[in-house]
Amino acid sequence: MTKLMEKTNQDSEFAKLFENYDYNFKVADVVKGTIVKKENNGFLVDIGAKSEGLVTFKELSNVPFNEPEDIVKIGDTRDFYILKEEDENNQILLSLKRVALAQNWAKMEQIKKNDECVTAKIVSLVKGGVVVEVMDLRGFIPSSQLRTGIPYDGLIDQEIEVKILETDAKKNKLILSQRQALAEQREQIVGNIIDQLEIDQVVTGEVVRIADFGAFIDINGVDGLLPISEISWQRIKHPSDVLQLGQKIDVKILKIDNELKRISLSLKRMGENPWDKVEGKFEEGQVIKGTVNKITSFGAFINIFPGVEALLPAAEMSEEQINPFDILSVGDEIDVLIKKFTPQEHRIGLSIKDIKK
Repeated sequence: MTKLMEKTNQDSEFAKLFENYDYNFKVADVVKGTIVKKENNGFLVDIGAKSEGLVTFKELSNVPFNEPEDIVKIGDTRDFYILKEEDENNQILLSLKRVALAQNWAKMEQIKKNDECVTAKIVSLVKGGVVVEVMDLRGFIPSSQLRTGIPYDGLIDQEIEVKILETDAKKNKLILSQRQALAEQREQIVGNIIDQLEIDQVVTGEVVRIADFGAFIDINGVDGLLPISEISWQRIKHPSDVLQLGQKIDVKILKIDNELKRISLSLKRMGENPWDKVEGKFEEGQVIKGTVNKITSFGAFINIFPGVEALLPAAEMSEEQINPFDILSVGDEIDVLIKKFTPQEHRIGLSIKDIKK
């Protein structure tokens, strides 16, 4: 009976001892452990689990070493990174060299939790965005979260402020946003910057985004809109025909909306208005040569002077009803008669059929 009681007490003590172990070990956790034994392929580490964890020699350090004991010794207590919860031998695999990496992931989590910005360096362009380096970690910024909206070579090696969208140490996943960081900064500085600007003021800016309808120009940290109609006096198909991302240009301020905090810009008005030059150069009834710039169902736009287009209506092409696409091609040089001439309104009407009258 006494022996049975002793065995029961021993089992109870053993059960209590077992309860002290924490089995909730997860990949990417950092745990404290003590080196207890050297094996052929690494060291056994007591981390408070039901069996010792194993740190292999290759996971001891990023720095080359001659002997494992140059890095750790029996009895040393260190922080270890959990690589794998359990292997085929029911051992938790550990890493000493990845502790700093894990600590940086923890910092990323805290920065995200605090909704703070962090500095990242763009290291390469990939499909759909850019790869950045931040606190010795690799992250990804999707194209949609770039200020430019498009990755281009000039971004490489740039250091930018970003916000953290998603962080997952287990999957080695770090997704960032430059646009969110800029939006926050814009709120802080836009008022002060706009207060310093005036209509007709000439400022230097950088092309940071190109769209079908125009381009966005960074003016001292605030994005101003340069509409496609204000890029050139000549007709252009797309802003990228004239502008490049990262290009520095001088622009004139057309409008300032203090309520909406928006700036409208012009590039074409940095030069002389070509319509002013044609006022005394042409007159109604004059026959001149022009180049077909664009063809539509209702007529064609004819370049008669650099930066000046005149309209040749379909009804003025022939006495008969015709399709402009059937008789004209872009780039054709043709003779036209100036039928209506009002350069002050930026309007010139042309005719072909009246030349013969």
